[in-house]
Amino acid sequence: MSYRTNELGYPTDLLSSRAVVERGNFALIPPKGLVKNVLPHFDNCEMTILSTPKLGAGFVDYLCRVLPNGGNTHGFGGNGIQTFIYCLEGELTVTIGEETHELTTGGYAYCPPTETLKFKNNSDKATETFLYKKRYQEAEGFAPYKVIGNTNDMEDQNYEGMTDVGLKDLLPTDLNFDMNFHILTFHTGASHGYIETHYQEHGALLLSGEGMYNLDNHWIPVKEGDYIFMGAYNLQACYSVGRNAPLSYLYSKDCNRDVDL
Repeated sequence: MSYRTNELGYPTDLLSSRAVVERGNFALIPPKGLVKNVLPHFDNCEMTILSTPKLGAGFVDYLCRVLPNGGNTHGFGGNGIQTFIYCLEGELTVTIGEETHELTTGGYAYCPPTETLKFKNNSDKATETFLYKKRYQEAEGFAPYKVIGNTNDMEDQNYEGMTDVGLKDLLPTDLNFDMNFHILTFHTGASHGYIETHYQEHGALLLSGEGMYNLDNHWIPVKEGDYIFMGAYNLQACYSVGRNAPLSYLYSKDCNRDVDL
């Protein structure tokens, strides 16, 4: 096991971290301090595990750096587990069932729980990806299906009537899906319209910018590269405060299902 940021050797300052972890409630996890994990079937991949049930999440998020000729050709997910992969930077060949697709930066693939997701980096440079898995919550008469796309081909929609906040829906919003992925982008000075409190939980990776995020009424500075877990009923909202880039993040949301008892 080693550090994802490849910082090795003796410390040069006091040991400190911006990380804040409130299990079952929320967590802010910055890049510094993240470790690499060795996992079966992820060959030549530097895996970092983020949200898990041990944190309080009903899903698992990963950062996966796929080195040249690396990947998972055994299959990720299936048997009731749905999966999703987002290409943060680089190129990746993805196979779902009998079909193969080429992803580039901004590209993504959703794999339904009846199939496994396979991928390989055939380029000569490392590819940075974000991975997700969750057990699919069935509903009679509905079934999810494969989705392939690229966020660079999508236009922002105005978010809740605000022209300086953009939203991209990465998956269809129909009832076949029990979750979705979105990208929210806040231009400097923009914010949520109100502090949210809801049953749904999120895992969010900050793609750009800087901001102040309200997590259970704690205002915490965040920036590109940070990861945030927001549990059910955690109070949440943000302001964008960066000068050089909008605050933008990729996040998951469970949706379209009643509560199981």
